[in-house]
Amino acid sequence: MHIVLITGISGSGKSVALNVLEDAGYYCVDNLPPALLNSLVSTLREEGTELLAVAVDARSAESLAGLPQDVGRLKTAGHDVKVMFLTATTHSLVARFSETRRSHPLSHELRPGQNPAARRTLIECISEERERLSAIEKLGHVIDTSELSASKLRGWIKEIVAIERAPLTLFFESFAFKLGVPLDADFVFDVRALPNPYYDLALRPLTGRDAPVIAFLDAQPAAAELLTDIRDFIEKWLPSFKTDNRSYLTVAVGCTGGQHRSVYMAERLAQYFGPSERVVLRHREQP
Repeated sequence: MHIVLITGISGSGKSVALNVLEDAGYYCVDNLPPALLNSLVSTLREEGTELLAVAVDARSAESLAGLPQDVGRLKTAGHDVKVMFLTATTHSLVARFSETRRSHPLSHELRPGQNPAARRTLIECISEERERLSAIEKLGHVIDTSELSASKLRGWIKEIVAIERAPLTLFFESFAFKLGVPLDADFVFDVRALPNPYYDLALRPLTGRDAPVIAFLDAQPAAAELLTDIRDFIEKWLPSFKTDNRSYLTVAVGCTGGQHRSVYMAERLAQYFGPSERVVLRHREQP
């Protein structure tokens, strides 16, 4: 059975991800207590279900601790299990809850001896949720949705689910430092030291995927040198991550606006590693 387990911080897009999977033909279950995961899989397998997506959140606090063992047992039993952990900055989450006017799931919980009139604030709920989920954050692929639109998140989820089983998948992601470093990055490389095409009025409206910008940066010795350094670093350490049984490795490349230099560098890295590795390329600030 192909199983996708979706977890993460409330407001980070778990419902969006679950809807994508439902549209793709997955049998979807929201807010399942982890203790029921194995019995659900057994029941659906007997019924002939091949695609299952399950969302788990912090409300199942008592059984969250056993989730890593549950995932391990499912993999040992031969199931293809992918885990996606969605997160976002506290600032982004507060803004989203304010826009939707929905309450946080943990806001309805009362701490021992607490006066019902003194419930947790939104910030306290988010902090408590992060603490509860910290032990399972590294079970799978972490996706930072802070600067992602719902449509872009849907596209990323489709990419991840489409990846067939492989020893390791390399994600190359461009981003803008002025909008924050991606929380899901394993490595972050800063390419702001390179000459900036933004200051050429003819290149300003273009991106690092356009031929004039590519030609501009290809002509910069510093760009070639930095590309070689990053490429050599990844090549040196990639075998270690493979032997550590990692499924994903996210390499984030940032410049000021996430439009020219970081896009160019992420594209070049994906081109280099594409023939020999499973590679996914994404540009956070681009449509």
